[in-house]
Parts: sequence; structure tokens; C-alpha cells
Amino acid sequence: MALTREQLAQRVSQEFKDGYYVNLGIGIPTLAANYIPDDMEVLLQSENGLLGMGPFPLEEEVDADLINAGKQTVTMKTGASIFSSAESFAMIRGGHVDLTVLGAFEVDCQGNIASYMIPGKLIKGMGGAMDLVAGADNIIVTMTHASKSGQSKLLKECTLPLTGKGCIKRVLTDLALMDIEDGKFILRERAPGVSVEEILSLTEGELVVPDHVPEMQV
Repeated sequence: MALTREQLAQRVSQEFKDGYYVNLGIGIPTLAANYIPDDMEVLLQSENGLLGMGPFPLEEEVDADLINAGKQTVTMKTGASIFSSAESFAMIRGGHVDLTVLGAFEVDCQGNIASYMIPGKLIKGMGGAMDLVAGADNIIVTMTHASKSGQSKLLKECTLPLTGKGCIKRVLTDLALMDIEDGKFILRERAPGVSVEEILSLTEGELVVPDHVPEMQV
């Protein structure tokens, strides 16, 4: 069974490590803020100038002036800092973010990512994605494995305008966790109840399947 958005966020939060500075992209990635373990210190950074972002607020905690890069209301942890977007992008471009979690429309087996534009459709825009893919070595993409019509989003070659080239090494979809190595997708985990055959059928790019592919723990 395909993972829900919340399960995707929960699984990607397992990639966090104590002391990490993490940037969460718009969409599914932002939900990961709700799944940071209580015994782990992770500082969430937002391009609009916030370091130390907390989980999404309860209704009585909402402050309309406190938002993330996707214009969603957020909370701040004790010790959080607010600064200009120029300083925020200096952190990103300087390589000071330990992990970046991004959404995407397409990823291909060369590690290319398309995440900001679909011709003919109104999309919010590039945002900080181009800086994030250029300034971060450790990037995880979270996305659905296929479109609503069943077309693969894990491709031999991206068809949409690229956000970045050769920068993606790990992809988490609603069906599988995969690494990208030597121009191939490597299947690492599968969603509970999802077969290897189903993942193969919905992956256009070359997919290497190890002898043992465990189910995700979500």
C-alpha cells in the first residue's frame, strides 16, 4: 500500500541526525517537522529567514506573521533566530545546511531534478530550490512515484525544465526508498505491502534490485 503524506514525512525524519541543520522544502517535506524525536536536537532552517523552526502550530498558537518559505504558519523553538533572507541564503550557499529535503515533479537516474515548472500550469516558482540543490551535498527528494494517470516520475531523463543537474543521491517515494548511483536507481526499501514488481513497473529509469529489499518502518 502506498505511503500517505504523513508516513512519507515520518520516514524522511528518520534520516535526521542529532545536531543537524535541516532545510525542509515546500509540500510533503514540511510535514517532517512534526516527527523529530523528542531526544534529538535538529535545527530547521527556512529560506525566508528563520532558524529553529518548530512543528506546525495548534489553532490557539497560530501567529499569522510567523511563516515558513511556503507561507504556512509555523512555531519557533526556544533559542530560534530570525534574520534576513540574504543571511539565510548565505547559509545555504555556504554549505552550512547538513540535510535538505525537497519535493519534485521528476527525478532521473542521472540525479537530475525538475521541481519548479510545468509548462502551461501556474506553479509558485523556483523559490530557494536552485540554491539548495547547488549548496547542499546531502539532499533527499520526497515525491509520489507516479502521476495520477500512472506515469512514472522516476525517469531515464527528466522531461521538465531542470532545477539542478546530478545533485540528487536519494529519493523517497510513496512506494520506495532508492539511492542513485552510477546512472541507476538502487532499491533500498519498499513501502509496507508494496511488491518489488509494482515498483519496477512504475520506474522508467533503470532500477537495480538487491537480493533483499526490506519493508520501511513507518
